[in-house]
Amino acid sequence: MKTLLIVYHSQSGASAELARALWQGAGAEAAEAEVTLTLRRACDSGSADLLQADALVLIGAENSGALAGGLKDYLDRVFYPMIAAGRVMPCALVFSAGNDGRNARRQAQRILSGIPFSEATEALICRGEVTERHRQQCRELGQALVAGLAMGIF
Repeated sequence: MKTLLIVYHSQSGASAELARALWQGAGAEAAEAEVTLTLRRACDSGSADLLQADALVLIGAENSGALAGGLKDYLDRVFYPMIAAGRVMPCALVFSAGNDGRNARRQAQRILSGIPFSEATEALICRGEVTERHRQQCRELGQALVAGLAMGIF
């Protein structure tokens, strides 16, 4: 049995909405694929959750042109324990961004490369208000990640 850990940080509710959509999409495939889903707020998660997982999805926002503080805090807390564990883990990134999101993506990728994590997919940046298209992209990403875990692609 594989485990997909979904960690999100949300102040406005937009990232939480994206996390729910990804979780719903992943859930549609998980039972059949024998993949367990774990959804956690970044402030409630740490290296213990991560060490139990086979893949990670990080969902957060770009605030003032940078990675949201709650997600940065999470990455700071898991950085050294994950290096010490010597695990390379597939990871996917989803960002809610007012209009850009590229700097938050760069910051997260830089941190994750030091652990090291491998990117399972290209980062998804949802610009502007959360739309049905954004929710659908997250549902599809969740389905793809579960399928990839089940097939041993990641």
